Amino acid sequence: MSYPEMPQRPWSQRHHVRAIVWTLVLIILLALSSWATGADFGMFLANLDQFTVLLVQMAHPAWDYLSVIIQPLYETIQMAILGTTIGAAFAIPFSILAAHNLVSNKYLRGLIRFVLDLVRTLPDLLLAAIFVAVFGIGSTAGVVTLAIFSFGMVSKLFYEVIETIDMGPLEAMKSVGASKITIIWYAVLPQILNQFVSYFLYTLEINVRASTVLGYLGAGGIGVYLQRSLDQFNYSDTAVIILATLVVVMVIDGVSNHLRRVLL
Repeated sequence: MSYPEMPQRPWSQRHHVRAIVWTLVLIILLALSSWATGADFGMFLANLDQFTVLLVQMAHPAWDYLSVIIQPLYETIQMAILGTTIGAAFAIPFSILAAHNLVSNKYLRGLIRFVLDLVRTLPDLLLAAIFVAVFGIGSTAGVVTLAIFSFGMVSKLFYEVIETIDMGPLEAMKSVGASKITIIWYAVLPQILNQFVSYFLYTLEINVRASTVLGYLGAGGIGVYLQRSLDQFNYSDTAVIILATLVVVMVIDGVSNHLRRVLL
């Protein structure tokens, strides 16, 4: 009784030549990048024990400091919610104008997308520095910065979702003479509502973290206290700030998951 001959793998597959080659290429590129940027991995390894020192100090949070940061943390959450809401509200009409399946005028669509690309190009720290100079130190500069950041981010995500919707309901409403606003309200928004809420909460989560960094530039929130604790090498207070921010982010993530299940 004869058995069919087992297929033989090529030599390159038997010895994993492709994986080895790609690994060597990545190592060479990493080495060249390190040389070009002047990164000193020897110094990194030599000072690696400092991470242990910081972790040991942060392993004993000063819980009494929690009463000090409650109000700034509340201000940070307010900044993030207000900035995200304003940015998302402005993002809705711009994302509709940027979607190719809703706007046939390629010049208008190109102009809108250029504006959105320009907004996303500006770093949030640069925006914060500009608005601190304009509005002064305080939460106003932080809110405006987060609003512009949210506008650029949500617009990009939102018009990409719009371009994937089912065009059947839109064509049906066009055939009966429905206006543009009616079509958008009844045929477009219901299809993207769950994704919009998800992106809104995701941006809110990012803004809570970003607002702690903006405080370094005087944009209000808990970032001022984070900077103060780091400048004073008081890492036990830093640990409390990080843990409090973590709790807020986890709560937002839980709310996001719950709303996603409800909407779906």
